[in-house]
Amino acid sequence: MIKILTRALPSRSLVTSCVQWKGAPPAKGADQKDGDCKDKDKKKPEAPPEKPKINPVRTFKVYRYSGDPSQKPRLQSYQVDVSTIGPMVLDAMIKIKDMDPTFAFRRSCREGICGSCGINLQGHNCLACVTPIPRAATVTIHPLPHMYVQKDLVVDYSHFFAGYNSIRPYLVRQQPPPHGQGQYAQSIKDNKKMLLVERAAVPGPATLLHAYRWVIDSRDEDTTRRLQQLRDDFKAFRCHTILNCSVACPKGLSPGTHIAHLKRLIAGLDKKPNPEMEPMSLMKDKKTC
Repeated sequence: MIKILTRALPSRSLVTSCVQWKGAPPAKGADQKDGDCKDKDKKKPEAPPEKPKINPVRTFKVYRYSGDPSQKPRLQSYQVDVSTIGPMVLDAMIKIKDMDPTFAFRRSCREGICGSCGINLQGHNCLACVTPIPRAATVTIHPLPHMYVQKDLVVDYSHFFAGYNSIRPYLVRQQPPPHGQGQYAQSIKDNKKMLLVERAAVPGPATLLHAYRWVIDSRDEDTTRRLQQLRDDFKAFRCHTILNCSVACPKGLSPGTHIAHLKRLIAGLDKKPNPEMEPMSLMKDKKTC
């Protein structure tokens, strides 16, 4: 027999609860009123399985090269307890540096902007300062594969900086005003276009990404010459839009997409939009400009 009990709760409507007394169960097919309790023994949802624990002592296989052409490069193993260091790969590299002072690598900002700590981790290009230590028992670190190695993980950036300087990363005006006469005006919308592409840490695509940044700058007046200089099989069109740069970009800037837009500008399929604000509108003496 089922006995229906009711009780009033503060600021709530009547709540119906049920208590099942010992005795014969109700007949099958009997009508059940609204409010009857469901089975109290209903199974609760199972908790997600816990991740298997991994030994905090990891084996780091690091590329070593002394810089002497007569000596072959090698992989050297180091045992590092990752529970005693920070979570990023750069923290493990610093720990290895404490263990072996001869180990060489670059680092600077620790914010994924400068690109100094670029490495090849487990076969993928990344920045050591913003990449967590993999959960694998063995972690392999190589230098960037498309750069000349000077020592260990230190690569030669002279080719990159030569290409970067070739795009003339500065404003070019046909009639620049005298110094101190004011500043160039730019709308917020035009400025946001450059903020989306001005921070690039991947060495190769960074040059083309910055070239696109100066091409679309509403204050620059040398767009035609910039696009002509980029019309080369070994410059903008050397990019085959594989989009590895978009995968490796630590800031999610999608360099491949912007480089594709740059190609359309070079080919004449797109045109640079007119500035929303006249760049010389804030100058004190417009006649001299």
